[in-house]
Amino acid sequence: MIAGGFDALIAISPENFAYTTGFVVPSQPILRWRHSMAVVKNDGQTALVTVDMEESTVRNHAPEGSEIRVWGEFTDDAMAVLAGLLSDMGLDGGRIGIEMDYLPAGDFARLGSFLPKAKFAAAEGLYNRLRQIKTPEEIDLLRRLSRISDQSITDAYGAVRAGMTEMDIASALTRGVYTAGAEHFKLMIVATGERSVFPNVGPTQRVLKENDVCRVEIFSIIGGYHAGVCRTAVVGKPPEHAERIWAHLVECKYQILDMIKPGQSSRAIYEAFITKLSALDLPPISFVGHGIGLHLHEEPYLGMYSDTPLEAGMVLGIEPLVYETGYGFGLQNKDMVLVTETGSELLSDYANTDHLLQIPDTY
Repeated sequence: MIAGGFDALIAISPENFAYTTGFVVPSQPILRWRHSMAVVKNDGQTALVTVDMEESTVRNHAPEGSEIRVWGEFTDDAMAVLAGLLSDMGLDGGRIGIEMDYLPAGDFARLGSFLPKAKFAAAEGLYNRLRQIKTPEEIDLLRRLSRISDQSITDAYGAVRAGMTEMDIASALTRGVYTAGAEHFKLMIVATGERSVFPNVGPTQRVLKENDVCRVEIFSIIGGYHAGVCRTAVVGKPPEHAERIWAHLVECKYQILDMIKPGQSSRAIYEAFITKLSALDLPPISFVGHGIGLHLHEEPYLGMYSDTPLEAGMVLGIEPLVYETGYGFGLQNKDMVLVTETGSELLSDYANTDHLLQIPDTY
């Protein structure tokens, strides 16, 4: 904060509130107007603001004696309560960092009207930078989550066969995620057969048939942290060209893992992937990896539009994929990877993805 010229920061998004406080307010991610906010001054003084519905949860998790202001969901203006807190903390004329990419325009306008002498500046870049480097505790949690996602998909494939449906995959996958210890999940993708070319679709009643390519991805969650893993399987015998293209994507995976190390250019990894993918004359994608943690996608991106030197402690989701193969199916292999002091560590190490996973073709 001092280096950035901030007198204080306000964490307002569910991700940065959780990052600042160490806990998730349950309804904040799904009801955007239920603001819970953490104010941190550059001298270390902290205070919280929360909606009355979540007061008990916040008081239970916050350190004893914490300053907590509560606003009534149907009786108060959250921005007025926040402004009062900021004034009491001596910040009514300060330079305050706030998440311009999250706070609604109407709320920001009202906050400014309550504190006309304060100077508000975008702070999302600072939060994004802080969250790129994971602590040992965050890494341990993401390692656990990676294996939950990986095993749950692999076991779900083992629980179905031809004649069953995408919903059957989803049922087994959901049960597996919770059985393995996840609190919940986001973005379950189940795309089989002709639907495997669609990037982000959920399960349907489509029946699994012999030669189907099946793409399944899930983000398991604990404490607000995500681990996204995707695995591709085939029902019985793979369709023509699937094994050849998959072998090429496997080579891409190992190339990326070999390149990941501290100091490596994120764009250089992407460009090496695109060069290798072009050998198959397949359409390029805009990125082949991204940071992950409290959000599904975080900085840095391994893509064409930015370039970030990798650092030890970053956790990445890498996903060599091609949706439009030209043969009526899409293929994807997504893994969780830690940047170590000397290279990389594969966190999603349950399934052997050197070959396409198998679903029995027996009815």
